[in-house]
Amino acid sequence: MASSYTTSFGIEKIGSGEQSGAWGDTTNHNLDILDRIASYKSVAITTNADTHTLTVREASPGSGTENLQDGMYRVIKFTGALDSNCTVTVAPNTTSAFFIIINATTDSGSSGPYSVILTQGSGANITVANGKSAIVYMDGAGSGAAVVDAISDLQLATLTASGDVTASGTFNALGDTAASDKAAMGYTAAEGLILTGQGSTNDVTIKNDADADVLEIPTGTTNVTVVGNFTASGNIATNGSQSQWSKGADVASNSALAVLTDGNYFDVTGTTTITSINTTGGAGTVIKLHFDGACQITHHATNLILAGAQNFTTEAGDELEFVEYDTGKYRQTGWCLAGTKPGGGGGGAFLGEGASGSSVGNSGDIIRVNENTLNTSQTMVATDNGSCTGPFSIASGVTLTISSGATFVVI
Repeated sequence: MASSYTTSFGIEKIGSGEQSGAWGDTTNHNLDILDRIASYKSVAITTNADTHTLTVREASPGSGTENLQDGMYRVIKFTGALDSNCTVTVAPNTTSAFFIIINATTDSGSSGPYSVILTQGSGANITVANGKSAIVYMDGAGSGAAVVDAISDLQLATLTASGDVTASGTFNALGDTAASDKAAMGYTAAEGLILTGQGSTNDVTIKNDADADVLEIPTGTTNVTVVGNFTASGNIATNGSQSQWSKGADVASNSALAVLTDGNYFDVTGTTTITSINTTGGAGTVIKLHFDGACQITHHATNLILAGAQNFTTEAGDELEFVEYDTGKYRQTGWCLAGTKPGGGGGGAFLGEGASGSSVGNSGDIIRVNENTLNTSQTMVATDNGSCTGPFSIASGVTLTISSGATFVVI
């Protein structure tokens, strides 16, 4: 009875009564096959080849060393220089085997690197990218044979990686995180996506592609720090909490007030006349200035638009609000003048100090009454706005003339 051979690896099975006195050579060849099945080999692909055949066993195996093939090795590292992807056909298509494949090919030109595509028949193929490894098996189904990724649905209890973990698909977390997790992503049906971290400065830091911080959650807090600009397409709700402006560094009065971008509320020191304000956060930014003393602010038709289109002199404790309506251009939107009897109009005069019958300050001044009794006749011209804390009285023989367009309110 003649020898027969196993389907996948061609191990020779000596027929009954055959090879008397010569079975030692056959056995040694069979042991060589078994040795390869548990071993590794580097297989060089011909330079720039588009195809390559990895033979596991001869189609019609015979006795001897010719039955030993590269495809009998379980771990195969493909080498060689390629100028395109290379399709490696595992033969014959009836062989059932598994491999650990390493694509260590190089680029012979400048358009690579290139992949190794494993095939056995008309069934599915597996592509191993350059520099990557795969565990695959061939189903040996003949002309329709397929190559299958053996670990495409790998199930592990835990996984520890010393390098990067790259996924070409979606990464789904199905469990909750724990307070002790250093950097974890989790999920619960109620909370959805969960990010948990621990750091000496921040527990969670989100960075951009320049490795710069974008969002930070300081360690052990529920606070969120947005490093850059924050843009909301919908409403911003404080949910019962306060909305707090940051106080920036004090600013010395100057012709061009050098307000920084470290807040929206600033203390202005000094008495130098202000004629403009530098750009802060851009159009739409609102700032509030608190003045420590008398400081004239000069109206400008476009760069610094003041109430009534008139210059204004502050007093200690005054606060003015501005909106940057265009880059470096501001419009006054509000004010809070110090005290109930702060004194002074736009020119710093007290009502009652001017000459009888004359206007207090200039047209458009905000007249702040410092007396409960008017002892000298005064005229408020159009666009003047006056107020005082009552009761307020006018002395005998004295007149207060309020021209059309002017207002005077007793609070």
